[in-house]
Amino acid sequence: MKRNLVIATSVVALHIAGLWALQSGLLRRAIEVVVPAEILSEFISPPAPKAEAPQPVVKPQPTPTPAVRQPRPQPSAAPAPQLLAVADATPSPNAPTGTLSPQPPAPPIATPVAAAPPAPPAPPKVELPSSAADYLNNPKPAYPSLSKRMGEQGKVELRVLIGADGNPQKAEIKSSSGYDRLDQAALTTVMKWRYVPGKRGGVAETMWFTVPINFVLE
Repeated sequence: MKRNLVIATSVVALHIAGLWALQSGLLRRAIEVVVPAEILSEFISPPAPKAEAPQPVVKPQPTPTPAVRQPRPQPSAAPAPQLLAVADATPSPNAPTGTLSPQPPAPPIATPVAAAPPAPPAPPKVELPSSAADYLNNPKPAYPSLSKRMGEQGKVELRVLIGADGNPQKAEIKSSSGYDRLDQAALTTVMKWRYVPGKRGGVAETMWFTVPINFVLE
C-alpha cells in the first residue's frame, strides 16, 4: 500500500512538471531528461503477481493389499454326554431269583478226518504136517545091509507131499547123502509113513513137508 502511494505521488509530480515545462519552454529539455528507468518501469509494468505458496508434494500412498480373511474354525460340537448304566444293588421284588453262572464254552468243532483204509485181514495160521506123533507108529528106516558092510552113512532130506488125509502122495530127494542105496532106502521109508496133515486157518489141506533121515552106523 505504501509502495502504491509512492507511485501515485510520482505520477502527479510528473504531470505538474510537464505542465510547468510547457509553460516555461523547457519542454525540449524536459524530453531529454532521462526518466529514471526504475520509476518508469514501475509505472508501466503491471504489479507482479503474488507468489503462490508451493503446493506440498503428496506422495502416492501404496495401495493396501486386501487381507484375505481366513475362515474362522467352527467350534466342534461337544460330544453328547454318555449315559452310564449303574447297577441297582436293590433287586426288584418281581425279579426272578436264580444263580448267574458263566456260559459253558462252545464245544470244539471236530475236524473231519479221512477214514483210514481198513487193515488187511491177518493171514490165516498155517500148521505144517508132522511125522513125529507117537500114535502114528512110524517104523525106523531100514539100513541097507550092503551099505553097512561097505560103511556107507549119511543124511538124506526129502520133500514129501502130504494130503489132507495125512497120506503121502509123492516124495523127492531134496539133499542126497552121497550114496544111492541110502537115498532109495529113505524114499521107500517116507512113502510108508503116516502123517498129521497140515492146516491153514484150522482147515486141513495138502502141503509139502521136508523130512530128514540120518543113516548112522553103530
